[in-house]
Amino acid sequence: MQGYDYSSGVWKFEAYGYVQNGTSGMCIMQVFGSTAPHATTLMLRVYNGTLYYYKSPSLVDDIYDRWFRLNVIHDVDDSKIVKVYINGVFKFEALGRQAYSHYFKIGMYAQNNDSHYMESRWMDIKVLKKCG
Repeated sequence: MQGYDYSSGVWKFEAYGYVQNGTSGMCIMQVFGSTAPHATTLMLRVYNGTLYYYKSPSLVDDIYDRWFRLNVIHDVDDSKIVKVYINGVFKFEALGRQAYSHYFKIGMYAQNNDSHYMESRWMDIKVLKKCG
């Protein structure tokens, strides 16, 4: 996806994700953009079947081999908060990291102790901006 870089407003990422059993040590979703020394405002990682915000805290156990709905809301202006929802249930919020520009990324990005086999699938991807 291109053309969805943002620096202000409230933005929402929504998609259905699937992580294949055996995938570990991987970032599957990011809000890219931050101030040094960081590159990202948010990373959702999988280690041994558990979904984490970076390395801690854990957000969902047993994420393998099932579809889940992921919503990430990033309020860049007022609260600078990033919120994570899985299957409509609020899981976590964190302060955002300021940057000139942000964008959402999905896929497989190797992290610490990554597995030899890696797979994630995504469908019904939406990027929305709150108007008004």
